[in-house]
Amino acid sequence: MPDIISEVARRRTFAIVSHPDAGKTTLTEKLLYFSGTIQNAGTVKGKKGGKFATSDWMDIEKQRGISVASSVMQFDYRDHVVNLLDTPGHQDFSEDTYRVLTAVDSALMVIDAAKGVEAQTIKLLNVCRMRHTPIITFMNKYDREVRDSLELLDEVESVLEIRCAPITWPVGMGKTFRGVYHILKDEVIIFTPGKGPLDEVEVIKGIDNPRLDELFPLEIDQTRMELELVRGASHPFVLEEFLDGTLTPVFFGSAINNFGIREILNALVDWAPQPSDSAAIQRAVSPTEEKFSAFVFKIQANMDPKHRDRIAFLRVCSGEFTRGMKFKHLRLNRDIAANSVVTFMAQGREQVEEAYAGDIIGLPNHGNIQIGDSFSEGELLSFTGIPYFAPEMFRIVRIKNPLKIKQLQKGLQQLGEEGAVQVFKPLNGGDLILGAVGVLQFEVVASRLLNEYGVEAMFESTTIYTARWVSCDDAKKLADFERTLTNNLGRDAANSLAYLATSRVNLDLTMERWPELRFHATREHAITL
Repeated sequence: MPDIISEVARRRTFAIVSHPDAGKTTLTEKLLYFSGTIQNAGTVKGKKGGKFATSDWMDIEKQRGISVASSVMQFDYRDHVVNLLDTPGHQDFSEDTYRVLTAVDSALMVIDAAKGVEAQTIKLLNVCRMRHTPIITFMNKYDREVRDSLELLDEVESVLEIRCAPITWPVGMGKTFRGVYHILKDEVIIFTPGKGPLDEVEVIKGIDNPRLDELFPLEIDQTRMELELVRGASHPFVLEEFLDGTLTPVFFGSAINNFGIREILNALVDWAPQPSDSAAIQRAVSPTEEKFSAFVFKIQANMDPKHRDRIAFLRVCSGEFTRGMKFKHLRLNRDIAANSVVTFMAQGREQVEEAYAGDIIGLPNHGNIQIGDSFSEGELLSFTGIPYFAPEMFRIVRIKNPLKIKQLQKGLQQLGEEGAVQVFKPLNGGDLILGAVGVLQFEVVASRLLNEYGVEAMFESTTIYTARWVSCDDAKKLADFERTLTNNLGRDAANSLAYLATSRVNLDLTMERWPELRFHATREHAITL
């Protein structure tokens, strides 16, 4: 037990969230660089030179310079084990991001300081707030002309409704960006572009140090005036308020120039929480319990195209995992011998010898594991809080080469299981229907079907307006419903029944005519055991 307690205390598991183009994936890369995990940091802008961000490993990510799948990276820093999850910033992949946020204990929010708070940032922060997730904020791109720093703080507080506690403060911006003043340490860290983790950085103690007036008199005078306002108007850093998700420590810097990275890493290790209790239907599960338990929050197909594999991403909730141990897949009531469990560095992986609460491990999956599945050393547990959302866009799938229908079905089944898109199989035997939150998801599915399964698919519009999952305590009523409305019903990748409505009026009328049935806009992944 003491080993489990000390190992859990060393864990930090966090996600990086932001609006697209705020610099999230570049920051991910620099965090890996400063931790010593990689020797050269690529960026999402590095396509011409052939050096890509470590976390962007899909072909479409390299072509577009965007993240479309969540990546998991584990590394050591200051005697801590850090599990970093890079999420898609684009709103079309918000479901994947939501699921990732169920598996982390804190979040790092990246804001483009030239643009301020953007739409997707608001959505993601609302998700964090629902889970009371502690958030660290990084104001990025201070090597460029950006908005007034005080305005940015005010916008975060008013729009995102979270109090800000500046930890560092910028000295200048753009061509006159000189560094940051660390408020808690009373020191100025001088900005030199491109300094690596082993390079010495000049630090000048004291905001009133005459040396600062010699180096950049105009910028330091302006900074001193701003700091007077900051001290009067902003909030002091209180660890308890950060941990309950009501206050965010704010850092300033430039990810592409390696500036401000070390301060973020130190804050994550010093302040971010270790793994806490996980919610199951049956009870709360403590991370320091002796027995192993975990849940699946993500499934990724074809991370290794040579092996056409599927990996189930497990968040360890309690106990100790050791290679070769046996545990139970609770939904199927089947024992699993875990001989080939892996840990991740984006697409790369290596065998796991041991893992503790907070760690993300990968279990090879041959199609019998679903998102939301729970595992334990015997106790019936069903972890909650991982929903599917009703899709907002629908397409019928057609195939150019009818001989490849089996590959199409296999590909869509696997992509549906991993949550890349929702796949509905009509009960009347019609063409498969895809449901998505955003149109970009269809592009990704088309690209992956072609690259990973050799299938050239076409998507056509459909009359479907929305989908609702259907449940009923009366099995006979549900059977009557299926028989009567066969042409409007389908089953998703998890075999859950869904009503495919052609309009809002159609949905309302159906709900009115079948009052005994429940129509759900979300479907909880967890299954009552």
